[in-house]
Amino acid sequence: MADQQYDSLKIENIVASGGIADSIDLLAISEHIEGCELNTKRFPGAVYRIKDPKMASLIFSSGKVVLTGIKNESDLGRGLELIISSLKGAGVTTHEVPDVNVTNIVCSYDMGKPINLNKVVITLQLENIEYEPEQFPGLVYRIEDPKIVALLFSSGKVILTGGKNLKDVRAGLEVLEQHLADIL
Repeated sequence: MADQQYDSLKIENIVASGGIADSIDLLAISEHIEGCELNTKRFPGAVYRIKDPKMASLIFSSGKVVLTGIKNESDLGRGLELIISSLKGAGVTTHEVPDVNVTNIVCSYDMGKPINLNKVVITLQLENIEYEPEQFPGLVYRIEDPKIVALLFSSGKVILTGGKNLKDVRAGLEVLEQHLADIL
């Protein structure tokens, strides 16, 4: 399907993780980097919030980081550069090439019409569907290939998660729309 059919597809969050150093002295960086907080009673890593691009990074003494709150891939690159620059400024020896990769992209999508979730459950009768409206108002649909989880809501809104790139998310959306074509 052409990308234009997914005009309402919007990245809500990108999560990336990986290694940027062999080890990091969390106390030292929390004292030297503005916006970097360390509270080991609540969390075992330092939390470094950046305003532009808006993101949060969880930094661990092992040299690993988790970056979250990112809205596009260019912000991921800019944010990672800023984090590494700040760490170097605080005396941390970082890897020449950081090994940080996208681990999850969360997107929202609007089908453009309401979805009868009960009809979806009855019609598809698939093992990869979970729907317990007393517990959660959305239907959980696990797509095998690509490995994407879609949360469907009766309003027609869909949350897609589990993709490592937008190509996977679009492919999952295509599978979803094919399975729902006769129901909608």
